[in-house]
Amino acid sequence: MVEPKTTAGAARHQQRIDDLCAASIRAFSGLAGLHFRGRRLYRDDKLLPPFAPHLSPTPEVDDFASFRGAADAMALRLRCADTELHKSLRPTEPMERMLFEMLEQFRVEALAPPDMPGMVHNLRHRFEAWSMAFYNSGLTETAKGMLLYTVAQITRSRVTAQPVVESTEDAIEATRMSIVRSLGHDLAGLRRQRLDQTAYAEHALSIARMVAGMLAAYDLEDVAGADDCDTQPDDKPLDFNLWMDFDGEDGNEGFTTASAGTSRTLAESGGVYRVFTDAYDTEAHAATLMRVAALQENRERLDRCIERQGLSVARLARELSAVLATPVRDGWLHGQEEGYIDGRQLSQLITSPSERRLFRLEQHAPVADSAVSFLIDCSGSMREHIESVAILVDVMARALDQIGVVTEVLGFTTNAWNGGRAQKTWMRAGRPQHPGRLNEVAHLIFKDSDTSWRRARPAMGALLKSDLFREGVDGEAVTWAAQRLVQRHDGRRLLLVVSDGSPTDGATTLANDAHYLDHHLSHVVAELQAHGEVEVYGVGVNLDLSPYYRHNRALDLSHSVTQAVLREIVAMLAAGPKR
Repeated sequence: MVEPKTTAGAARHQQRIDDLCAASIRAFSGLAGLHFRGRRLYRDDKLLPPFAPHLSPTPEVDDFASFRGAADAMALRLRCADTELHKSLRPTEPMERMLFEMLEQFRVEALAPPDMPGMVHNLRHRFEAWSMAFYNSGLTETAKGMLLYTVAQITRSRVTAQPVVESTEDAIEATRMSIVRSLGHDLAGLRRQRLDQTAYAEHALSIARMVAGMLAAYDLEDVAGADDCDTQPDDKPLDFNLWMDFDGEDGNEGFTTASAGTSRTLAESGGVYRVFTDAYDTEAHAATLMRVAALQENRERLDRCIERQGLSVARLARELSAVLATPVRDGWLHGQEEGYIDGRQLSQLITSPSERRLFRLEQHAPVADSAVSFLIDCSGSMREHIESVAILVDVMARALDQIGVVTEVLGFTTNAWNGGRAQKTWMRAGRPQHPGRLNEVAHLIFKDSDTSWRRARPAMGALLKSDLFREGVDGEAVTWAAQRLVQRHDGRRLLLVVSDGSPTDGATTLANDAHYLDHHLSHVVAELQAHGEVEVYGVGVNLDLSPYYRHNRALDLSHSVTQAVLREIVAMLAAGPKR
């Protein structure tokens, strides 16, 4: 298939690929209602798990054959695996479960019909593409990463009777030799029992537990090494996104999924989003819209709420630093007994022949070269959640400020219900068809990137201003927030959109169609993801935002904010794209 040149063309091209892949999965599995939404597989309105790490190709990197291979693998999983039996057997520990899911996927791929060589080729192509992406990500430079990569290679090779990826065969040889004695019996059992899911699972569980134990042992060695010497352990996280995305499989279970659809109006206009008039649009610092006394009262109320939650900002700052910070060279440590020879100390070889401290070591300091922007949906339905959202954003901004990360806190709403002056202008113009957006958007700044959290602290009280909440035009707000981030020159630029629903504006919906605004939001997010300048994350308030945001997390804020909720945000950022 020819790669489109325009962003709109790329979105339509990806939609065609998703439709073709879904059709092939339905045909082979015999299951109706299967479709892709936000590049995740659904059956009717139920989100299905990703099954295994290698089944998440990306349009920016992978070719059509990879998407077709992933589709064939999903179809085999749906057709050849007993889902309820699998759920009853799978372990609960995250790493063990990830390995167990991967091994079950290899089992069903080994059952591909021999009279369908195209399917066998597609499966092999997809696994090789994923393998090379994992190998080239740099994770195999660590012992833990190489162990996981080697296990994936040798287990699939054993189950499917296909060779390991040839270009990395030499690289995994040492690790393979060190673990094959421990895993040998169960490796043989995988191939022998591939037709019996229950018997196969016994060997898969054994391998998953042993490998998870090996990984835990590496962590203990790192801690011991850190205690015995001044150097830092090799603690590079396993942050290759195809592994981490799998960890979040059940993150949104129990939450309603946001409704999204395709706008016929936008499709007929070639994807061109219209704004009938922007004459009444505003951008303002939210604190200027309140009396000083009311702002101070809101700030005190927010402080009391945060104090009641007992949240540890210091712990959150450490967790965020581990995700966002990268080591940067910070001078030399002289007078060491090993390392690089220090030319300034060579004279001591003559004056003090027994002196050994003739070396120097590079020092590295963690630097969080990042900018994070929070974009808060200030539509009417968010009013009931705003206290929890304000706590979440204020604590996150404070922790990020402590580790040197630039932050912005923004919001979006409208100046009127049901169109306001924009709709009246349209009516006076004779109500032309398909006018596009028909309301007065209001973009709010609670904290800008040039102001520290301490100085912006009073202004953050405006988050609790109840009369801000009206309707929401999400797509334009995401574009606005992303443009503010793009103007910065930080290494990573992250946009977290906090919302509890789909875009909504009564006037726009009535004059165009029901999906005009959510279609535009999907297009905007896809465009930003394709460009890669800004990482976009969806933070759903009691809602699954996966139809719009590939990287997302649904949070239960019905009981305010806990340390566990904050860890969910950190985990989402750890799972996001890395450059």
